[in-house]
Amino acid sequence: VRGYYLDRNTSLMETLATVSAEVASQPVSQRCASLAAQVEHTRFYLDVTIDAMLGQNVEGQDWDLIWRTVREVTPEEWAASQARLRASCQRLRALVSHPEEWGAQSAFGDALAALVHTAFHLGQIRQALCTLMP
Repeated sequence: VRGYYLDRNTSLMETLATVSAEVASQPVSQRCASLAAQVEHTRFYLDVTIDAMLGQNVEGQDWDLIWRTVREVTPEEWAASQARLRASCQRLRALVSHPEEWGAQSAFGDALAALVHTAFHLGQIRQALCTLMP
């Protein structure tokens, strides 16, 4: 964790490291998705953001697919999901560090949107854990 805005041990990956596959598989409520879906959604939009920043066409994405399909995960699936998210975060961080590679005029705004949207999902995950792991 770097900066002033996060307490120690509360970043996205640190938070997810405390969550078992069993907990990640539980929907927060009847109307809410599981943490496994939150993680896959976060990974998905980071990948879309990276593509957009590189100037690729990202129209036509099915933004609801993950919410409709990701439910229970095995320990292996949960570990793989976290590894994919970590890789996407690392790819975005590397791209943000090299603006000469950006292929879209909106890349700076896209990067900021990814930061804000990730912070939103970190908050959602941490809040859900108050219910799932009291």
